Amino acid sequence: MKTTTIFIFFTFSFLTSIKATNTIFINQTIKDGQTIVSPQQAFELGFFTPSNTSRNRYLAIWYKKQATRTVAWVANRDFPIPNNSGELALDPDGVLVLRDSSTNTIVWSTASPGTAAAGNPVARLSDSGNLIVVDDDDSPENYIWQSFDHPGDTLLPGMKFGRSLHEKGILVTNVTSWKSVDDPSKGTFMVYMDFNGFPQIFIKNGDVIQHRLGIWNGIGYTGMPTLRTNNPIFTYEYVSNETSTYSVFNLINTSVLTRTTISPSGDLGWFNWIDRTHGWFLYLTPAGDNCARYALCGVYGSCDIQQSQSCACLRGFTPKRVDRWDISDWSDGCRREMPLNCSIGVGFRRYTSMKLPDTQGSWYDTSMGIEQCRVKCRDECNCTAYTQLDIKYGTGCLLWYDELIDMRTFPNTGQDIYIKMAAAELAKDMKVSRKKKQVLVIAIPVTLGLVILLGVCLLIIRKKMKQKLNAQVTEDPIEPKDVINVPLFKLSALLVATDNFSVNNKLGEGGFGPVYKVLFNLEF
Repeated sequence: MKTTTIFIFFTFSFLTSIKATNTIFINQTIKDGQTIVSPQQAFELGFFTPSNTSRNRYLAIWYKKQATRTVAWVANRDFPIPNNSGELALDPDGVLVLRDSSTNTIVWSTASPGTAAAGNPVARLSDSGNLIVVDDDDSPENYIWQSFDHPGDTLLPGMKFGRSLHEKGILVTNVTSWKSVDDPSKGTFMVYMDFNGFPQIFIKNGDVIQHRLGIWNGIGYTGMPTLRTNNPIFTYEYVSNETSTYSVFNLINTSVLTRTTISPSGDLGWFNWIDRTHGWFLYLTPAGDNCARYALCGVYGSCDIQQSQSCACLRGFTPKRVDRWDISDWSDGCRREMPLNCSIGVGFRRYTSMKLPDTQGSWYDTSMGIEQCRVKCRDECNCTAYTQLDIKYGTGCLLWYDELIDMRTFPNTGQDIYIKMAAAELAKDMKVSRKKKQVLVIAIPVTLGLVILLGVCLLIIRKKMKQKLNAQVTEDPIEPKDVINVPLFKLSALLVATDNFSVNNKLGEGGFGPVYKVLFNLEF
């Protein structure tokens, strides 16, 4: 009986320790050298040093079973611990606290204004790489705190990128590069969602915008047409409602490892783990060519990577500084050839296959139709352009009120935009259209007449040829009497007489075929 009790005790203890491998309980301490691991061994939390040249220690989450030691999240990225004295604990209020035990100072914590005490809080590391603090009896959706709300340089599947309204206030998630490959502190490059006008995604270096991924148009971001909803590896979703505006991607096949990371040099990339090469493969990136540079062609300029000179003014616009334009300095952009004058008359010219311009200062309505959108922009003198907001469902209206900047052509994947033009400028289109109509008015009857004439000629020629053939047939008919005295031979007799048409018996060849020597007389 005693042996059975001890066995049950150790079995219970063993199972409890297994259950607790991904969990931190109240007042439990994780010291440097100790780790917790997610249930399926996908991620691990512990302390690490980014290089051999430094002794600084950081609390981090990294890949464990695959992509070993690739760091996905760092807690104290700006406050390293200079030795191995780091300790992580969970207090009764559900706050994670990281201390430097050598100085007994708090290096980092999850405490925030309005943090409410929990009944029985625990911290768990999930297989998605998310560290969640939650009441032990509550669902993960009702979390107290989670690392996914505070990304570093990496976005993982399931992370919401944007802005959300919580009980504790507005939560904004950005992605910031490491300072260097050996230093996880915040670098100068940031990927963020801008909410001035219709939300769009930027990459900036300090205060200078480097790239603009554009807006969500229902199927993808207008500045990155390769990132679409019909992705075979992950689904991409844009959510916008009264409380939240964010993007999120989720894996279709959970066995695939994928992440989005901004490097210390500012390169944003979507990476997939390849077991065969045991390395990360760059799946796609927004900065694929020179046209990805923000505002390269200035206002009313459009970039086309297929042209020898990448920048060109939109039709109806001309360079502001021709002298600079000719030496590939396009930053001043373009100006209208004919200024707008709302009292005289305006209209719209359609430009196709475009990356939509910067939407800072724009206005939008998700329910308005495209015709209502056109009328609203026409009636408001300071409106410069309009387009459809959601091309997947054909809904929504987006208006611009400033000069248009950061445009480029995306053949087959770009979007239509309607830019307001002076009536005199649009008259050029009408003249061109009239000329085309005039050409068609002349060309169609002429072409039709030529076709009819050609058909008549063919009928005449055919009739004459038929008459000629009939004449040849009736001119010299062959009568039965003409062939009465013509000798006839059997093929078997000819084969014997010519030795099966042997070449040795061939006398010659003429227009009627070869002539053979007969070896003996044929009787008929």
